[in-house]
Order: sequence, then structure tokens, then C-alpha cells
Amino acid sequence: METKSTLAPIIFGTSCLGNLYKAIPFATKVDIAAEWFKAFERPVVDSAGKYGAGLSLESIGKALKALGKQNGELEISVKLGWRRSRRLAPGEEETFEPGAWKDVGWDAMQDISQEGILRCHAEAKELLGGYGVDLVSVHDPDEFLASGGSLDDILGAYDSLFALKARGEAKAVGIGAKDWRSIKLLWEKGVRFDWVMFACAPTLLVHPPELLEFVAELKASGVALVDSAVFNGGFLTGGEYLDYRKADPAADAAAYRFRDAYLALCRKYAFDPAAPAVEYAFRLGFDSVALNTSSPKRILQNAAYASAKAPAEFWEEVEKLKG
Repeated sequence: METKSTLAPIIFGTSCLGNLYKAIPFATKVDIAAEWFKAFERPVVDSAGKYGAGLSLESIGKALKALGKQNGELEISVKLGWRRSRRLAPGEEETFEPGAWKDVGWDAMQDISQEGILRCHAEAKELLGGYGVDLVSVHDPDEFLASGGSLDDILGAYDSLFALKARGEAKAVGIGAKDWRSIKLLWEKGVRFDWVMFACAPTLLVHPPELLEFVAELKASGVALVDSAVFNGGFLTGGEYLDYRKADPAADAAAYRFRDAYLALCRKYAFDPAAPAVEYAFRLGFDSVALNTSSPKRILQNAAYASAKAPAEFWEEVEKLKG
């Protein structure tokens, strides 16, 4: 399969459908899903068994059914590696990411191995309620390794995912990771991904040359590239969080200086600061940018970022800011 032909320029993230940070009414989730199909004829959505201990996947399936959508009208990417472990008692908090998810009703466990990834895949299909799992990947292998997980288990998981693809049970196999070096490690071990999702860099703020060289290598090898990090966790457009942690004005002084200058430049050109941040990924050769929102009204705006183009003089000034 030519992966690039299936990936819309904007991929819709769905952690919000798993009630990340706040519980969202089901009617709002249906409205969000309806907007996907207004944005693109064949939208691509990204989910994971970890999102709300499967609630995101369950919500996608139920919302699509409420809209009368048929299997195959969209592409569903599922990052695999987590599955439900047990139902929570009333008032009990989940243990896998305490405080992050609201009203999910289940706890979750990590299950990355040759057999474990198949258990995660089977659960994802069940939770989606008949809609296909099109793009598959191992979820955050960098965190798995950092917590003492085995590289052999990850490689075994990929053996299983590529076997699913060979049997026609998945269309493409990829990877999503916060630490791009884990992607490079697996690439050097011979895992030939169809697509790669970078979850912390490259961005306008963070773009080390060795990462850009690796991106170029993947691009030259025909790998489809997805950037889900363009705002550095919202920091670049004015948020308090920088790549999954609260920013520190002292320790992150250089990041604050760049952001202040960048936002001033966007005001000078009357630009929404999100638009050049998205465009930067496309300028690097990325095929898609993954964006997440809990507001149905933001879906079409997010899709429109794919066609936003800043003039050359803007990018000349950005280069000066980057030093």
C-alpha cells in the first residue's frame, strides 16, 4: 500500500474522546466526528488503547455509528501497547496515568510483546465496534524502554504487526514516539516503517540538526512522515506546558525568548501563530500534521492550516529568530 495516498494532510487526534483532562458529553463527541467528514472526504483519525483506557476507541466507534458511517469511510490509526486491565470501582482513580483521564471507568495496563500487541489489537477492534484498524504502531516505545522494557519485546511486537499487514488485517505499520532517538534505534535494527509520527520534535522551537538529518533519511526512503508536535504541547502558541511538562520561566528562558519573538513576528504579519507552526512541518517534507481539539468548531480551522502559506520574507525573519 502507498501509505502517503491514505494520509490526509491533517490527521485528527482523539485523546479528547478518551476524556483527557475533562469529560466530554457524547453529543459533543459525535459533533467532533461529524466535522471530520466536512474537513476531508476520507479523514484520518489517530487513537490509542491508552487514551482513556480504550474510551477514545469506544467513542469513535459509537460516534461513527450515530452518524451512519460505514467501515472504510475513514482511516483509523491505532497506537497499540495498552489495553484495559480491570473495571474501576465507583470513585476509584485509574493508576496508569492518574489525574489525566476523567470518568473512564477502567484501568489500563501496558502489554508490549509479540503476543501482547496482538491482544491490544484484538481489543481495539472490539472497542471500535466493527470499524477497521487501518494503521497500526507500537505506542511510545521510548517510554517502554526507559521503564526497563525489553527491546526484544518491541521487535517481537513489530514482527506481529507486519504479520497483520501481510494477512491484510492492517494497511500500514508505523511508530509514534516522543523521543525520536527510539525511532532511529528501531530503524537501525532493521524495522522498516511505512510511516513515522514524531511527538515532541521537530518544531520551530526544537529542531536539532541530527533529527533533521534523520527526517531527511526517512523521507528519502519513502517513509510517510507525521508531525504531532508542532506547538510543543501548546507552548509555542502561548500555553503553559512545554512538551508534556509545565514550563519553567528560569530553566526554559531561551524557549520563552524565542516564543516571545515568534509571537511578536506573527502579530507583525497578522498571522495566527498556529499556522506557520504547522507550515514548518510541511516545509521540512512532512506529509501530515496531527492536531487535537475537543471543540467541534476547531476541526475545520485545523484542517485549513494545511493550505496556509506565509510569504518568503516571514520565513527569512523566522530564520533570524532561530539563529
